[in-house]
Amino acid sequence: MATVETRKISKFYTHEQAAVDGIDLFIPEGEFIVFLGPSGCGKTTLLRMIAGLEHPTAGDVLIDDRVVTALAPRDRNIAMVFQSYALYPHMSVFDNIAFPLRARQFAKAEIPGKVRWAAEMFGIARFLERKPRELSGGERQRVALARALVREPQVFLLDEPLSNLDAKLRTSARDELQQFQRRIGTTTIYVTHDQVEAMGLGDRVVVLSQGKVRQVGKPLEVYDEPADTFVAGFLGSPPMNLIDRGSAILGFRPEHFLPIEARETGNDAVRFTFRVTRVEYLGADRLVYGMLEGGAGEAKVLSRLPSTVPLPVQLGERHEFVIGRRDLKFFDRQTGLRTAPIPL
Repeated sequence: MATVETRKISKFYTHEQAAVDGIDLFIPEGEFIVFLGPSGCGKTTLLRMIAGLEHPTAGDVLIDDRVVTALAPRDRNIAMVFQSYALYPHMSVFDNIAFPLRARQFAKAEIPGKVRWAAEMFGIARFLERKPRELSGGERQRVALARALVREPQVFLLDEPLSNLDAKLRTSARDELQQFQRRIGTTTIYVTHDQVEAMGLGDRVVVLSQGKVRQVGKPLEVYDEPADTFVAGFLGSPPMNLIDRGSAILGFRPEHFLPIEARETGNDAVRFTFRVTRVEYLGADRLVYGMLEGGAGEAKVLSRLPSTVPLPVQLGERHEFVIGRRDLKFFDRQTGLRTAPIPL
């Protein structure tokens, strides 16, 4: 295990545009941290600079308090798993897993034992004589992880390793990956644009946009207490409702916006008039689209209701919906940053 740190690290591909812009980040040893953001936000570039596959324009990378910015990837004691798995098609599973050991000139007698240990860790020992083309996508992904593990690196770097799997396999692979990381305790950095992966896997989540870190925190902390309107609008499916109320941007999660009959009202409840325009049925939930009406004008919002909660309103009708005051978030209109609550 090792700590990982970036100090003011930047990557400029042109003079005007920064792929990564002055990021300071400290990752304790043994942590599973997820870099999350939309395409082009800089998450993969940041990962590749930690790996040594990209050289920063400015700043430093440290692994275990040692500056490694000028070191080649092979000298950083890290292992990286790519989206494409990058397996050698002409080699057996055994030889794919053994490849990094042979490249580092491990003793020949030690290699079979290490390969079998890594293969058993991921449940693929029975495939050791097969070629990658004879395996499913999930099995190939396990081979790639076993090949990374066999070197016993200080840090794992994973660049969207589950994106080629179908939805059902991704769910099981997430569970297996998390259990594996907890067993071995290796510091792990995981890149994804998938919120479900980020929220389900990470000890902490780093939300990036336009080359900058917008927020770092535990998954529920980032979801419940977004630092700015970008995080509020990016996280969640559907994302947070954001409404311009003149002096500030008002935000609230759709699942907190409920018909008055579905929630106990009290001093902490804020009431709104809501005109329903559309209902979308999702099985266990419904998305109720409509217009929030009031002194500041109309605004499009939506409510997420469990199917067990009656919807006491028809399309086009107005009804009272309520939100707990603690579930309301306020953001500065100019900067987008969280701000103190304002009277409503």
